Amino acid sequence: MGQWSYLAVMAFIFVGTAWLEVGLRTRVYRRWRRLLLSVLPVTAVFYCWDVYAIGAGHWWFDETRITDVRLPGGVPIDELVFFLMVPIAAVLTLEAVRSASGHPVGDEGRDDPVGERP
Repeated sequence: MGQWSYLAVMAFIFVGTAWLEVGLRTRVYRRWRRLLLSVLPVTAVFYCWDVYAIGAGHWWFDETRITDVRLPGGVPIDELVFFLMVPIAAVLTLEAVRSASGHPVGDEGRDDPVGERP
């Protein structure tokens, strides 16, 4: 498996949480703007942090466990996938708990499908 190890873990995270969208009707992907507003700022901050850490020699990646695709700043694409998948999995998990328990967080609006639940 070698150089696909990192991406294989990301695929496992995706498969492990994607069923929540359908099984518990979390509607996370349906509310894609909300998801992007949650995930993209985190991704940007950690991407910049990685660029700095790699450039300063504080951070590196095991070349035998990642693909050869590098983004600007020397960040492997595997790491960008990590920055996207882990927060999405966290949001899916939170929404699954909300869906199963019926407990609102308090940000539900009239156009929010979760807000329609009793």
